[in-house]
Amino acid sequence: MALFICYSKCSTCKKAEKWLQENNISYTVRPIKEENPTKEELALWHEKSGLDIKRFFNTSGNLYKEMKLKDKLPEMSLEEKLDLLSTDGMLVKRPIFVDQDTVLVGFKQAEWDAWKESRNQ
Repeated sequence: MALFICYSKCSTCKKAEKWLQENNISYTVRPIKEENPTKEELALWHEKSGLDIKRFFNTSGNLYKEMKLKDKLPEMSLEEKLDLLSTDGMLVKRPIFVDQDTVLVGFKQAEWDAWKESRNQ
């Protein structure tokens, strides 16, 4: 079963969840604020996704801005970034959709549509 990691007050997460429902995709919801991804999960998802680790940061979030991470991230190692992400769900970009083969970070409908098409082939 796929995992949908989201924040209930996030409008983007709501759009993504609506898309999942409209496309009849089964998933389990995990609230990111209450159940922050672990360092191990983040490392696995980062590797599986092939994305730059920066894509996993919620760059528009207040905590990201308060911590001045825009300036600090370039100097940090991958280990340090994973450690930091695992400390607070509000630092993590959402939603995250994880299934057996795929990790989608954020909701860009074209990416999610492409994933669905590749799944149906």
